[in-house]
Amino acid sequence: MNNEKQENKNELTVEYEIEGQKIKLTPSIVQQYIVGTKAQITVQEFKFFTELCKVRKLNPFLREAYLIKYDSKIPAQLVVGKDAILKRAVLNSNYDGIESGIIIQKEDGTIEERQGTFRLGDEQLVGGWARVFRKDWSHPTYASVSFNEVAQKKNGGQLNSNWSTKGATMVEKVAKVRALRETFVEDLGGMYEAEEVEQDLPEAQIIEIQEEPEEQAEEPKEVSMNEL
Repeated sequence: MNNEKQENKNELTVEYEIEGQKIKLTPSIVQQYIVGTKAQITVQEFKFFTELCKVRKLNPFLREAYLIKYDSKIPAQLVVGKDAILKRAVLNSNYDGIESGIIIQKEDGTIEERQGTFRLGDEQLVGGWARVFRKDWSHPTYASVSFNEVAQKKNGGQLNSNWSTKGATMVEKVAKVRALRETFVEDLGGMYEAEEVEQDLPEAQIIEIQEEPEEQAEEPKEVSMNEL
């Protein structure tokens, strides 16, 4: 059941259901539990976020979708967790597997497309790649990305923590998500993972979304829909 209504307090409310669980979102709920900063989201940003969550069946309380905003003068960024993207691809009856890895440049200048993320210290990481298979397509979808093009940096120009310490994992992830979205656009259209979205924010405001929820991030999960 999907509907939008005005509550008694004249606050826009969006309600939808995922696997029997009712999700209720209002601007104040999204601001407090999803955004979590003092930078106020606009009605348009709320609508874009909740419409994507509703149409794509995303539960933001389970960290499947994020609305990031640190400055009222900068538009909010809507991103989706990698696991949520992969889950929807796997659930498609035509999903037939994925291969992925990194692209490295050796000391002699040769380029190698390697499966997985292992590389030696003298090998330069230059990109990532992924190949996704569909049962109803004769050829797989291939995507490759350049490390320098997608690596996220702080305001001072240095790589942020994730990209400086886990660059191979990050660039492979971007390639995976792009290949999955191109292969299953009917399920993943409009869903962009955090590493795909350039975050043009001051250095102190750079956010690095973790794959595994931190203990302090459990609070939104405990919010009772009945209490809201």
